[in-house]
Amino acid sequence: MGIRRLVRGTIEWPRLETVLRELAERYDRDEIRVEFIDADNWLSTPCVVDDQWFVKITSGQNSLVHALFTSARNLGALSSGTEGFFEHFAGPREMAEHELEATREMREIGLNVPAPIEAFEADGLGVLVMEYLPEFETFEEMPEAAVREHAPDLFESLSRMHDNHLAHGDLRGENVLVADGEIYFIDATSVNEDRIDEARSYDLACALASLAPLIGARDAVVAAREHYSAEELLGAREFLDFVNMRPDHDFDAASVKGEIEKLADTEDQETS
Repeated sequence: MGIRRLVRGTIEWPRLETVLRELAERYDRDEIRVEFIDADNWLSTPCVVDDQWFVKITSGQNSLVHALFTSARNLGALSSGTEGFFEHFAGPREMAEHELEATREMREIGLNVPAPIEAFEADGLGVLVMEYLPEFETFEEMPEAAVREHAPDLFESLSRMHDNHLAHGDLRGENVLVADGEIYFIDATSVNEDRIDEARSYDLACALASLAPLIGARDAVVAAREHYSAEELLGAREFLDFVNMRPDHDFDAASVKGEIEKLADTEDQETS
């Protein structure tokens, strides 16, 4: 965690106070209660305000780290035989505004996301305000039977996103929440709209990579097939090695590839 804090940087307390005073004024509060979250997050300082709002505060250093991550991911995309499709933001405010807009777009097409409230700038910091979800689980925290139950729901929600010309861009275990039995997406990143097909294949590969260690490669692929074609799964297969390079994914890429290929071969034989 020390390395993460070093890379993420520490926002000076007077600047944080400026943000908190701005929040109190915007929401007509004489005082607010703030709980900072020691989250696994390199790109912001998150906190919960009055058990009502989830707030992400983004600094110039966070923006710089995001630029480095974006460059590394775009280089990694070359290993899948495609140009990079991740995009960087001009600064902290733009990072907050993008996530607000991405969340609004997902909400408009009927996906479950924390309600987006606003994004603004205070003392050079980007501030994103969203609904706070007090109770949720990630797939990693759930028993295997529950993960199996929700796996098709994940692919159904993801396919709805993709059918509406959207992509998440950073799908991993901690960015998919289960609250009140429903799938919620958080922390979407920016992808090039001209390369949306590659970004959607990457999303699908990330979803398979997240589920395979929890329910097995075969069952993850079968769950995905309920909402994606064999051709789309073969497209995702090309990104599995790239996804496996990420430190936040740990799965057997060869097994997932093999299950995709077996499924595609079986369907070819059935139609021939």
